[in-house]
Amino acid sequence: MRLLILGGSQFLGRAIATHACAMGHDVTCAARGLAGPIAQGARFVRIDRDASNGFESLMREEFDAVVDVSRHPGQVRRAVAALKRPSVHWTFVSTVSVYADNRTPGQRADTAPLRPPTAPEVEESSDETYGTAKVACEQAVGEDAFICRAGLIVGPEDPTGRFTYWPARLARGGDVLAPGAPEDAVQFIDVGDLAQWIVHAAETGLTGIYDGIGPPLTRGALLAECAAALGASCTFTWIDRTFLEQHDVRRWAGPRSLPLWLPLPDYAGFATRDTTPARDAGLTMRPASETARDTLAWLRASNGPVVGLTPEEEGDVLAAWHARGEPTGS
Repeated sequence: MRLLILGGSQFLGRAIATHACAMGHDVTCAARGLAGPIAQGARFVRIDRDASNGFESLMREEFDAVVDVSRHPGQVRRAVAALKRPSVHWTFVSTVSVYADNRTPGQRADTAPLRPPTAPEVEESSDETYGTAKVACEQAVGEDAFICRAGLIVGPEDPTGRFTYWPARLARGGDVLAPGAPEDAVQFIDVGDLAQWIVHAAETGLTGIYDGIGPPLTRGALLAECAAALGASCTFTWIDRTFLEQHDVRRWAGPRSLPLWLPLPDYAGFATRDTTPARDAGLTMRPASETARDTLAWLRASNGPVVGLTPEEEGDVLAAWHARGEPTGS
């Protein structure tokens, strides 16, 4: 298979290229070449997706499949106009952030309501318009494609440092601040598993709209499994939303955050999506323990990014919690 990846120089794009090369496919990565090196065995073509003639260097080439990971509607529209043909399998990597309802558990990709798209004149997305811009991108691609709405993507080379916080923190052991309750749901996918499925979709001609994410896990089970996999001796102190917000502990990502934590019931549906259709269509997941070990090994070898509470910030919140006479970790 002649596979063109629009991107391919970091995280998911590089993982797709790496897996496709390992499967013996002829892989071309087209990008600016600024984010990082491409996978060994892939061919690099420099393009400028923001230019009106940015795909000119690819126009005379033939590909069997194209994978696009862009978040910018203008880039996606130009790619579709230049390269999309009936004979070419097209994959667009979207996001679960396209959904309008984050409160209702158990939603599925084929029935969940979407956010409105950004206006036709909007070329680029921002952090504030990420979900609505991806809706516009999906509309530009059309229904005759494989649209993969990825959830939280984790694993080695993650540039966000979100999931990475937990293997790094658990490896230190001791009293671990855990947000919410042990039965709260979390949902994510290892970058290698998502890359493998995307290549499988191109190989088999899979089309349709799917949520590219693993089944829900409880946060308690996830942390316990990862700690055991890392050989870490941990206790977990579960602290409720009210106390965390009173102490300026923030959600999801960034400074002073607890990654993978979103307040309930506001986000009760965000981490409980029904991904049965994706698994029926070939998506497989490795154990969370394997992802935790691989992520920590990569972090230690590369000094990659980690976001979340610093040890001092976590210690201060735990001390304030225990000063109230609340129970210690278990």
